[in-house]
Amino acid sequence: MTSTVRLDPHPAASRDGHPTAVVSSMASDAHTWNLVFLQMLVEELGFEVTNLGPCVPDRLLVEQCRIRRPALVVLSSVNGHGYQDGLRVIGQLRGAAGLAGMPIVLGGKLGVSGEHRAERVAELRDAGFDAVYDDRPDAIESFRRFVAGRVAVGRP
Repeated sequence: MTSTVRLDPHPAASRDGHPTAVVSSMASDAHTWNLVFLQMLVEELGFEVTNLGPCVPDRLLVEQCRIRRPALVVLSSVNGHGYQDGLRVIGQLRGAAGLAGMPIVLGGKLGVSGEHRAERVAELRDAGFDAVYDDRPDAIESFRRFVAGRVAVGRP
């Protein structure tokens, strides 16, 4: 069975004019607390958020991004598989029609050791993420700066 997805070349805005965002984990990650926190943070930054939840299959993530046309996609990993899941998912997102220029960020635990590895961040950026945040203390403030500098946000 095939489905037809309507593509809009411009990011969607909510009914009240705020930009939209998709917050999601990836297929291997069942954590939810991080997604609730990120939803609240992104809403605080002026977005209307669709939270896809935990254990999101790659295909569903791509499909929802194609349908919703968000101004921002925020992916989170707590289980330590952010690096490998991120590399797999970003290729699918960037390869999907209409998603090449969509701002996509990844944050959380990139590896199971928990140590910062600059080469992993660089590889994920090179693969197509606009920004990558490991679990360093300045991650939230860096994310706020990214949003302020890259994504047009209307305030209520």
